[in-house]
Amino acid sequence: MAGVKGQVQRRGVERRRAMVDAAITLFARGGVRGTGVAAVAERAGVTPSALIHHFGSKEGLLRAVLEEADRRALERLSATPAARPTVREAFDWLVRDAEHTAAAERELAALHTTLTAENLEPGAGLHAWFRDRNRALRSRLAEVFRRAVAAGSAPANLPVETLAAEAAAFLEGVHLLWLLDPEQVDLAAVTRGYFDALAARVEPPAPPG
Repeated sequence: MAGVKGQVQRRGVERRRAMVDAAITLFARGGVRGTGVAAVAERAGVTPSALIHHFGSKEGLLRAVLEEADRRALERLSATPAARPTVREAFDWLVRDAEHTAAAERELAALHTTLTAENLEPGAGLHAWFRDRNRALRSRLAEVFRRAVAAGSAPANLPVETLAAEAAAFLEGVHLLWLLDPEQVDLAAVTRGYFDALAARVEPPAPPG
């Protein structure tokens, strides 16, 4: 019985992954408003009722798409929730993520930016998800800066919360600029330049002996 139960669970996981993959493809290609649940279900090879059973609603499916995008990014960067990166390591992750986005994820980045704008009001369905995600990003960046202070590689008076908010704001803004004008804005280069400069501010080189 245990083996049968495991097979059923695996099939359920595989079916859910197929639905999320189908949604990522279709939402990125045709937009959220232009893509119905029936189209996602058809691409995934399931019925619309099966899709709703798994996700509850189109909003639930959207949330699953966003969470899967974040999961893939962390996996691609080998960044686990328990990781304690240095300033340089954390910034390297962000630069490599920008390089990957520029090379292969423009549609998904556009979807993320559009959904963020559509959920700015507190009553919007995904407002809490985007707010909490941004809070988590700022918190992780602040932790990175605090560890640098504790290690003595950053000034004791470093404004960690302000710098964390600045870095998060940069990431949101540079993606928007790039999406609007990719021929003029080099996402990877601008991101690399910003975080190189920020690293020098956070961990300034030691004065010559």
